[in-house]
Amino acid sequence: MKKLIWLNVSLLILFGCSSEPTDLFLEKGTDFPDQESWGVTIILTDSSIERARVSSGHLEKYNQKKHILLDDKVQVDFFDKKQTHVAVLNSFKAEVDQKTNNMKAIGNVVAISDSGITLFTDTLYWDAKNEKMSTLDSVMITTLDEDTLYGIGFESDSDLENWKILNPSGVTGRN
Repeated sequence: MKKLIWLNVSLLILFGCSSEPTDLFLEKGTDFPDQESWGVTIILTDSSIERARVSSGHLEKYNQKKHILLDDKVQVDFFDKKQTHVAVLNSFKAEVDQKTNNMKAIGNVVAISDSGITLFTDTLYWDAKNEKMSTLDSVMITTLDEDTLYGIGFESDSDLENWKILNPSGVTGRN
């Protein structure tokens, strides 16, 4: 019993007199979200026309930076000017700039057009104003013709119809 009391007193002295900040005090300059939501869908528009619908399991909104972080199973559905679905993108995370609606998809990015083109990369930027996707990372593209193309760097429109690989690599069996 004496050992247990001595242990409790020792722990009290050791931790009770510490000058280290505890979890009750926030570190100066730490950036915390102004809003946080779970199971969310946000709609990005241009002149009241839906251009993208972004869904995620978790959202953090930072008002001062005008920045949104989506960090749980992000899915983005893209629409053309007639609001017809043209492509879907999936990634681990995404960041949205609220001033421009530009988006950066991060981690295991897979974009699939409704016409059958599939893009695989690590990061992908979407320019909302010009409705263009791009990356400087390694890419792999598969087509309905069962072609698989590789390279570094990629540019495309949102529906993945007009695309190019900036530095292509690989071998083809076509004549």
